[in-house]
Amino acid sequence: MAEDRFLLELNNISKQFPGVKALDDVTLKIRPGTVHALMGENGAGKSTLMKCLFGIYTPDSGEIYMNGEKKNITNSKDALENGISMIHQELHPVPYRNVMENIWLGRFPTKGFGPIRFVDHKKMQRDTVRLFQDLDMDIDPKTIVGTLSVSKIQSIEIAKAVSFQSKVIVMDEPTSSLTGNEVEQLFKIINELRSRGVSIIYISHKMEEILRISDDVTIMRDGKKIGTWPAAELTTDLIISRMVGRDLTERFPERSNVPGDVVMKVEGLTSPIDRSFKDVSFELRKGEILGIGGLVGAQRTELIEALFGLRAISAGRIAMNGHEVSIKSPIDAKKHRIALLTEERRVTGIFPVLNIMENTVIANLDRYRSARFLLSDSKMKREVDDSIEKLRVKTPSMKQLIRNLSGGNQQKVLLARWLLTDPDILLLDEPTRGIDVGAKFEIYTIIAELARQGKSIVMISSEMPELLGMSDRIMVMREGRLSGIVDGKHATEEEIMRLAAQTSAS
Repeated sequence: MAEDRFLLELNNISKQFPGVKALDDVTLKIRPGTVHALMGENGAGKSTLMKCLFGIYTPDSGEIYMNGEKKNITNSKDALENGISMIHQELHPVPYRNVMENIWLGRFPTKGFGPIRFVDHKKMQRDTVRLFQDLDMDIDPKTIVGTLSVSKIQSIEIAKAVSFQSKVIVMDEPTSSLTGNEVEQLFKIINELRSRGVSIIYISHKMEEILRISDDVTIMRDGKKIGTWPAAELTTDLIISRMVGRDLTERFPERSNVPGDVVMKVEGLTSPIDRSFKDVSFELRKGEILGIGGLVGAQRTELIEALFGLRAISAGRIAMNGHEVSIKSPIDAKKHRIALLTEERRVTGIFPVLNIMENTVIANLDRYRSARFLLSDSKMKREVDDSIEKLRVKTPSMKQLIRNLSGGNQQKVLLARWLLTDPDILLLDEPTRGIDVGAKFEIYTIIAELARQGKSIVMISSEMPELLGMSDRIMVMREGRLSGIVDGKHATEEEIMRLAAQTSAS
């Protein structure tokens, strides 16, 4: 690739934060009209590098070139004016405004005379229709964005990037919340952009996607570039070993847990809300990992939120250790020693403006109360320090803001939070979503050890290998109904997909 002409060059970029060298002399070169995957474990420096490119961070050293011309990018406006757009993993549209207003926000077409100007809504609609037709997107410009699916909102963000005449578009984990059909539509759009000479920098942890959609792959580790290779020369095993610096011969840890007696029995659980779960029954055993599979819309999250008291039920019963219990709130759930790790850690998990210690102890403050209702700082520090060591949280200090940690380390802190409540049952909703392969293995190891200790785990996962590799039994749901329960050791992907797609029994 050395003889290729490069559209974008980031040369010798370095960036240091207090106590952390986030980027160490990184060079990245992007060919025109290609999809260039950027891979690495959480904390490898991928997002920091892209934020330097987009003007969110100012690098300590290094240079950026577009078409051989040096660029001084100090903010996002500079990046956009130089043909660089970025679609962040967390989409932040203006939900109560319509599609075309979201696309042209800050640059509405106007009409009028002299200093008296008005928004030209007709032109804005024409321009939006033309833009969508050009990208083969079927979206009504007048639709309120908050009513659209994640995939549609993502399509709008892509159209917005194209409307800036961008030649480089950064996509950060673009498929993390998409269904299979929606991923295919995204790939169709990406291929269309590639054919026009637009370059895509594609950040993802999903190996199969990377190998399918990418032309080139750059791998980073610990703030450094490991290398760049043609995607056609790579395999999943090669990518993993270069990402983590070692061979992962096994993607899942060996497990020695032995499921015992039934600790929770759920019978006929039904939600009062239409289109949610109905007549769901299952048992959970001591020391068992019970996986829950299903397609989007299976109502898996809604089910375990009801078990934690976050959602009401209209029928059914929950028994623990042979005694019926009433769980109408998270307080009730905690009293019955149930913990919930939510699906969206950034939205419903972490407190981003608080540090690691505060995030760890916040679910169990009564544990640290001393005389006069004051909190014992020494006891909190001692237990948080112990949690950081046991779960191998990578951080310079427990005083570090949790938002500054990688996704995998944030997830470990949330696990530590709930483990300090001493639960018997852990409900884990997509525990490794958005986490790199190395951090996934660490989370798997923690889950396996908890099961070995006798904790009972309910784990929702949309990743088939994860379900098969970690579960003692797998419960499959479809449209709020239970389709079947299979033995994890002997189940196949085909069997689970058949149960997930079949018509549920009434």
